[in-house]
Amino acid sequence: MRSVTSSPGIAAAIAEALAPVLRGPLPVGVHAWDGSRGGPEEGPVLVLRSPQALRRLLWSPGELGAAQAYVTGELDVDGDVGEALDIARAALTERGVSGLAVGPLARTAPRLLALARELGVLGGPLDPPATQARLRGRLHSLGRDRSAISHHYDLSNAFYELLLDPHMAYSSGWWSGDPSQTQQSLESAQAAKLDLVCRKIGLHEGARFLDVGCGWGSLSLYAAEHFGATVTGVTIAKEQKAFIDGRIRERGLQDRVEIRLQDYREVRDGPYDAVASIEMGEHVGQGNYPAYVSVLHEAVKPGGYVLIQQMSRRGRHPGGGPFIESFIAPDMHMRPVGETVELIESGGLEVRDVHAMREHYVWTVDAWLETFEKNWSAVVDLVGEEVARVWRLYLVGGGQAFRDGRMGVDQILARRPGGAPVAHDTVR
Repeated sequence: MRSVTSSPGIAAAIAEALAPVLRGPLPVGVHAWDGSRGGPEEGPVLVLRSPQALRRLLWSPGELGAAQAYVTGELDVDGDVGEALDIARAALTERGVSGLAVGPLARTAPRLLALARELGVLGGPLDPPATQARLRGRLHSLGRDRSAISHHYDLSNAFYELLLDPHMAYSSGWWSGDPSQTQQSLESAQAAKLDLVCRKIGLHEGARFLDVGCGWGSLSLYAAEHFGATVTGVTIAKEQKAFIDGRIRERGLQDRVEIRLQDYREVRDGPYDAVASIEMGEHVGQGNYPAYVSVLHEAVKPGGYVLIQQMSRRGRHPGGGPFIESFIAPDMHMRPVGETVELIESGGLEVRDVHAMREHYVWTVDAWLETFEKNWSAVVDLVGEEVARVWRLYLVGGGQAFRDGRMGVDQILARRPGGAPVAHDTVR
């Protein structure tokens, strides 16, 4: 290979060296730190601001290395991040490129390694970005689960207020249709979702209701204020409990809502009239899911309803992929919805309805991303640019996963056998 110094520049050398790995030309443009430009003239451009970006990609080829370089600012995107991801994913899928690893790279891309040597980027792996999770302890032990949840949910209540709607609902809303056509707001879509959940589980004045994984209290507070329920919410995120306790006091709901800093495995004061768990089941882990279902079963009275809203995923990476697993939700586990239904039924609950909501999450994430970008400067001031870049990548990539059907979300309504039959359990 010609020396970089005798060629058009680093960008062209990178394009040449990557061609065997990518099985073709660069799908997007590249602008290197020496000012050189390579790849397509049109569309988004990857900006390599530092040789460190290449070093990360050599040690972690593919999603993780690219994400590490992006969140640290060593790699940037001139143009739309989502468009860049779409173009790259489509090209690599068409070419059958997947599962890059250091060992195969050394055998199949000698030109890439020679270039790395010439540019002085060979060496040991760089330290992970500060935003990358570092968990210890046995998988899904009480302590490790608290650390995993804290990594994501204890970031800052003020940060989530810059992202979410006034209900502070961090889960898919329920839209009456495409918001670009209906003009429905995120706040009204979240209120519609909360109302739908409460109606499905048959809440009424004085009903005793358990909210497992209550987040920032959107469902707990809605059930008390709009349905007159007596609510117990449990969370293991300290910042969430502090936030909800403040809202309880502001709204005078001390006699209706109690929030506990408590793991779901420690709930033993049933039976409740109804139970819901909104996008929390993904965090309990594959091995612990039967125990999770057992807790929900024991917590509800015979004849009572349990509603689980949960994300689903097919294929590889049940945790969501290297980026999600490393930066956003470590130890998360998703599976096809049919497997979750089987686990729920095996735990003694009768599944009455499965309500697919995948498109609703696309619209929800779109709304979050729009709010996030409008508040970009405030987000950076509050949590720093690295955290902000993590969340931009998360929102863009997550929205695409739901859009493309790689992930879904469903409301699964189940009933504990026994008690009097009711007729409201297919309400939509």
